[in-house]
Amino acid sequence: MSRIRRDNNARKTTWMLVVVAVSIFVIIFFAARGRMAPVLTSPAVVSALAPFQRAISWAESQVNGVATTIWEVATVYYQNKELREEVIALRQQNLQADEYAAENMRLREMLNYKTSAVQFDLMPAKVIGRESSTWTSMIVVNRGTSDGIAKNMPVVTEKGLVGVVTEVSPNASKVQLILDPRSSVGTLVQRPESRVAGIVQGNPSDPMLPQMINIPRNADVIEGDVIVTSGFGGVYPKGLLIGSVANIHNDDGGLLEIAYLYTAVDFQKLEDVLIITASREAPPEPLTAPKQTPGTETDKDGNPIGGDGNR
Repeated sequence: MSRIRRDNNARKTTWMLVVVAVSIFVIIFFAARGRMAPVLTSPAVVSALAPFQRAISWAESQVNGVATTIWEVATVYYQNKELREEVIALRQQNLQADEYAAENMRLREMLNYKTSAVQFDLMPAKVIGRESSTWTSMIVVNRGTSDGIAKNMPVVTEKGLVGVVTEVSPNASKVQLILDPRSSVGTLVQRPESRVAGIVQGNPSDPMLPQMINIPRNADVIEGDVIVTSGFGGVYPKGLLIGSVANIHNDDGGLLEIAYLYTAVDFQKLEDVLIITASREAPPEPLTAPKQTPGTETDKDGNPIGGDGNR
């Protein structure tokens, strides 16, 4: 019996909910069409519909809030994405601007040197390669025979001597640096009181510190002396700056000295060079033997000439 009663109560409750739902739907439908405006405005109807209106308003506010939040999040996301892309682009532009500024500074210094070194015809070139096995010995530049470059042309920067062209192709050339132990550059101490001559070549034990050899032990060479090319040998014009004396040591035989040099050119930062294609500088005068005192004459081999006229 109790089970039958519960079933009847459940049916009544279900029907009541259906009736209420249908009534609300009818009321809302006719209200929308303007046919029951007086009824809807009555206090009883307003009170009955108030909970539903509050629920609808709350649900609407929640939906609007969620939609607004989603829109704001999406807007911020896309704005951040655009800002990140803009920052990346600006960084790339700044890097390019810094690189252009550095290049312009180098080219301006080289142009100033080219303008002042009127005794030379200079061809600008860019360093385009270095062999890993000969990093401190050889570089490759982007000028070749098509630009009028030939073997044995000296290579410089506005700071000093770099080396000499040793191999040439139509569009590129190899340059042997003065750091190469195989190089040989005739040099002088620039100081007027000294003018000691020697030969600069690469230092196998310290590639960045070339050495000036063949210096007499008691020669007037001191630390800080400026070393320039002597012009002898016909490859390097006279007066090109090589560097300064870092320190001086006796050689293994003890009869000569070796001067180690700080180079004027920073070979670790070598990017642009100038190739001397022609020089209008007069070559140095050849060495001549001093006038001999009568009775002490010698021949070209240094042998004394006898007074009997046999020699």
